Amino acid sequence: MKHRMPQKTLLSLMLLTAFGGAVVADAVAYDARSPDRGGRKNSSKVEVRYPDATREEPKAKASSKMQGKLSKLFKAYEKEGNDAETLTLAKELLAEPNANEYDKAMAAQLGAQAAYNLDDTATAKQLLQQAVDLNALDNNGHYQAMVMLAQLQLQDEEFAPGMANLDRYLAETKSNKPEDLIQKGQALYQMEKYAEAIPVLEKAIASTPEPKDNWYGLLLASLVNADRPAEAVKIAEQMAAKNPTDKKAQLNLVSTYQQADQFDKAAATLEKMRTAGQLTEEKEYRQLYVTYANMDGKEKEVISVVNEGLQKGVLKPDYQTQLALAQAYYYSEQIPQAIAAWQKAAPLAPNGETYLNLARVLWQEDRIPEAKAAARAALDKGLKKPDDAKKIIALP
Repeated sequence: MKHRMPQKTLLSLMLLTAFGGAVVADAVAYDARSPDRGGRKNSSKVEVRYPDATREEPKAKASSKMQGKLSKLFKAYEKEGNDAETLTLAKELLAEPNANEYDKAMAAQLGAQAAYNLDDTATAKQLLQQAVDLNALDNNGHYQAMVMLAQLQLQDEEFAPGMANLDRYLAETKSNKPEDLIQKGQALYQMEKYAEAIPVLEKAIASTPEPKDNWYGLLLASLVNADRPAEAVKIAEQMAAKNPTDKKAQLNLVSTYQQADQFDKAAATLEKMRTAGQLTEEKEYRQLYVTYANMDGKEKEVISVVNEGLQKGVLKPDYQTQLALAQAYYYSEQIPQAIAAWQKAAPLAPNGETYLNLARVLWQEDRIPEAKAAARAALDKGLKKPDDAKKIIALP
């Protein structure tokens, strides 16, 4: 009595996508924008960073009583690696009863930068909030403090206050700078508001003649997560065509094709990369053979990719690799090779199902003693339906 053929197991790694990690992680690096050194005037004209701001700049100046303490704070701030002293002096000035609002706002801003440099983001946010609430700095300093506060809040996943501060910053400054729009786009992406992120990112990209590639990556990820694969494919193809030798752009295209269920195009792109010698890592070879494994009639391609990867030492002879090889050999009717691969995969499997598949194939090939041995090994490793193995063991 012949038993049914082994099930074609869906490989656990399947489709590798870049959108949850690399693409987005590089899109915007949060950075604290250093305040102008004390906001002090000098003979050169100070750059007006926010010419369209709706806020009227305060007329407040440093108080005469605090000039000495402010001067000491400025000197500490300007000295490299002196963040601890800067923070201490800033806190002391903030506690001074004779300090006016400008003195305190300046101390808060400089202290916040020092705290940030010391990786004390909680204190940095607290001081930045003070600087904004005091409303005494010039527009350059005031809005630098506001956007830095928003950045740190969003970085700490404090989305409600972070987005509120970022929206306030954009509204009051009337900024259409692509860098500022990208910050909002990434924040919306972090909040999983992909549909809202897309138009913001598109506006940022359209507002500059040379948008960064990772901005496109963030837009690509947003489109994928918003279930707009056709648009994502179009952008990914443009990025790949623009950078034909850029491995990251090509792999992003592969992942986009996979998300759009265009596995033939994903495989073709990976094959071009293999021919060009661009597949150099285990995950890349695995992505190619797994793509083929999920396509009908591509068993020979799976075998070719896996064997090449093993020969080059790029692929490890682990469970997933041996299982893919076994299935590809079996469904291309190369039974002895399939058995050999299953014999390597079964001991590495997390349970006894692979041993059971091996037992079934061995039984079909009339290798009865080996089939029974494999069935016993399957029972030892654990099965959902142990009766299947017991039937093989019990048969004459």
